[in-house]
Amino acid sequence: MTYDLDPRETREWLESLEAVVDHDGPERARFLLTALRDHALSLGAEVPQLFTTPYVNTIAPADEPDLPGDPELEERLLQAVRWNAAAMVLRAQKRSDGIGGHIATFQAGSTLFEIGLNHFFRAPGDAHRGDLVFFQGHASPGMYSRAFLEGRLSAEKADRFRQEAEPGGLSSYPHPSLMPDFWQFATVSMGLAPLTAIYQARFLRYLHQRGIADTSDRYVWCYVGDGESDEPETKGCLTMAAREKLDNLIFVVSCNLQRLDGPVRGNGKIVQELEGVFRGSGWNVIKVLWGAEWDEIFARDTEGLLQKRLSEIPDGEMQAYAAKGGGYMRQNLFNTPELARLVEHLSDDELSALRRGGHDAKKVHAAYRAAIEHKNEPTVILAQTVKGYGMGDSGQGLNIAHQAKKMDTDSLRQMRDLLGIPIEDAELDEDGKPPYWHPGDDSPVIQYLHKRRELLGGPMPSRRADAPRLEVPALDAFGPMLKGSGEREQSTTMGLVRAINIMVRDKNIGRYIVPIVPDEARTFGMEGLFRQLGIYAPGGQTYEPVDAGQLLYYREAKDGQILQEGINEAGATASWTVAATSYASNGVPTIPIYTFYSMFGFQRVGDFIWAAADMQARGFLIGATAGRTTLNGEGLQHEDGHSHLIAATVPSCVAYDPTYNYELAVILQDGLRRMLTEQENVFYYITSMNENYPQPALPDGAAEGILKGMYRLHKSSSRAKKKRVQLLGSGTILREVQAAAEMLENDHGIAADVWSVTSFTELRRDGLSSQRWNLLHPEADAKTSWVASQLGGTDGPIIASTDYMHTFADQIRPWIDRRYVTLGTDGFGRSDSREALRDFFEVDRRWVTVAALKALADDGVIEQEVVSQAIDRYGIDPEKPEPTTFHGDL
Repeated sequence: MTYDLDPRETREWLESLEAVVDHDGPERARFLLTALRDHALSLGAEVPQLFTTPYVNTIAPADEPDLPGDPELEERLLQAVRWNAAAMVLRAQKRSDGIGGHIATFQAGSTLFEIGLNHFFRAPGDAHRGDLVFFQGHASPGMYSRAFLEGRLSAEKADRFRQEAEPGGLSSYPHPSLMPDFWQFATVSMGLAPLTAIYQARFLRYLHQRGIADTSDRYVWCYVGDGESDEPETKGCLTMAAREKLDNLIFVVSCNLQRLDGPVRGNGKIVQELEGVFRGSGWNVIKVLWGAEWDEIFARDTEGLLQKRLSEIPDGEMQAYAAKGGGYMRQNLFNTPELARLVEHLSDDELSALRRGGHDAKKVHAAYRAAIEHKNEPTVILAQTVKGYGMGDSGQGLNIAHQAKKMDTDSLRQMRDLLGIPIEDAELDEDGKPPYWHPGDDSPVIQYLHKRRELLGGPMPSRRADAPRLEVPALDAFGPMLKGSGEREQSTTMGLVRAINIMVRDKNIGRYIVPIVPDEARTFGMEGLFRQLGIYAPGGQTYEPVDAGQLLYYREAKDGQILQEGINEAGATASWTVAATSYASNGVPTIPIYTFYSMFGFQRVGDFIWAAADMQARGFLIGATAGRTTLNGEGLQHEDGHSHLIAATVPSCVAYDPTYNYELAVILQDGLRRMLTEQENVFYYITSMNENYPQPALPDGAAEGILKGMYRLHKSSSRAKKKRVQLLGSGTILREVQAAAEMLENDHGIAADVWSVTSFTELRRDGLSSQRWNLLHPEADAKTSWVASQLGGTDGPIIASTDYMHTFADQIRPWIDRRYVTLGTDGFGRSDSREALRDFFEVDRRWVTVAALKALADDGVIEQEVVSQAIDRYGIDPEKPEPTTFHGDL
């Protein structure tokens, strides 16, 4: 700020502004200030951007509504919840040293959670689907503690915290897959919950706009750590929430100023930084920094000296005030005569008791109330708290707080006394495991707890997976895909578009299909869906598209069915996740079909997909332009040879690599049946290609093998047993395998059977299941894996070639009883023609043929000389560098 040349004129301007506020209200004042700013800019007078406000509470004490209910009982309830949350972790640590647990996070945010649970968070029920709450993962002991007091968890169950190997344990963090009736969302992988919460709030609007569900009065709450804000995902889509005016979305950031190892911004102020980020992104920001005890001190500060001092103090110093107490605060915070006079009437103990705003129930309630009443903008509440609040010397405000899972006896006594828990010293010292404290089911505290939750629909957290079963179209509904294309060439990606058209027209499931694309619809040939289904846009289409006169014009609509998420794979995956879990969150069984460059799917957003699996997602992920050699012009960073291997790591992911549209149709129809009718908690990863070729018809009896993972596509008419091979292929390389079979028969007189392997991953899972059953039932008839049942009666070595790394096909090796050779595309991708790439990666028909001949030669069926002749005949260079060798200089 520059020097004030005319204080009298300044005062006149300020008084004029005060008069406008008094007479016409703050909205008029805001309008005038905006007009004044615009006029100043037009005159060339630069105006500073104001994205932060003073380091004080946003809501003035006079504007705070009274705390409803019984504040005294709520305080007693809070004390009980805090004590039992700490006791749960400490008891678990005593049972098994190293089992871990977090105490400090919940102690910091306990008031933030309790105000929501007592007054705001509605549970899912028959009349109302409830609010959606993303609880902080490290705060899970607090939710279990409350459930213990409610009677939802017994003491014995509470003692199973972090003992998950046997049924009945309590999961370490919010894991719907482990506790499907309790946790709504998986949140502990930091950064994922905030981004997913944004898309959850948007999906509520999507369902409402399309007339599928009334979500008009439901809110999404997301609890975030200030350290978590460093994750790019936390802040990556804030502008989307503002752009779509998601006033049903509320972030609550527990600003305890600490990350896992120390201060978030020791030399700065994270609250101010976050305010600037959120306000600049178009969010409503409410700061809750100081508890009620500070109000009187601020009132005494008529010159604004305390406000100025607090704005100057870096967070590293603010952290020390929480840890070192009143004497330190008096000496270092109130460090001038003027500041000292503001607190001269307070003792050091009273200074220590000055609460941060996030620990003041009334102020937190006021912020929550203001948030749900705010319109047209999402809201973030920045609540200043203390990490490890109440943990005494074992953690309050210390850098070690996050890791603290033990407390010494003195600290336990301090915490007990602070919370007023009626437990004797002897009980704390007896075995080192602090007892739980329950005031009794008939006590006023517990009765009050039940009353508050009854008013809000029931206990929370709570998850209801009660969506209706839907009848899906029969396989013959996909008739055009089953009959083949004749001589006309098509890609399986075009087959996918046809399948989506079939699904969205179905009277039972059509409206529940949610196509999702990350701004690549034209790449995948999906632009025809724009006009048919429309792209969801809450404001509709306020312009005439440049291609309005064309058949496939770009159409946005308020009730559009397509979610086009921009160039944003993380956001699109979050969008897919909330649609894939809608059956539980909304009681509406939507099935999302998210189509993306396969290279930018699992590899880029694998953590999001893992979290979606934890949340028991149901839907289709489509890895388009898949394979290392099918996307011939794009090169190293686009060509995918390993997404199926990553997909195989996700237990509930059913993965297929189909070659033909009839295979795709069989897989999609069965996936719909499993997810919508049988309501299995699985999701599908299906790769599709952009290579065009004739599409054959579904062979008789092939459907079972397609779903199991392999079936015989061609059996050689030759009766030869020794001069015979079994050729396996998947995806686009299956056609090279088919061509190799012809070469073997025509050029070398070798009989070749061809097998389409739609899923090496599903074959491996089936094999492992059979293997485990046989291990545990040694005297029973052995189970046979699908691989063994199909290949067991055949002759000759087995050769598999795919567009993925060797390891992909190697998955089934344990269940093959003879020589097995795999060809794969290990190494970085690169740009060239498909023919050149398949030669480079050694997976084309010539390489398959040579590999088959070599296997026969190694088995002694033919001479090795035949292999050498074939290498020469097909123009293969024996000295060619390995594809895995990286050549920096092409």
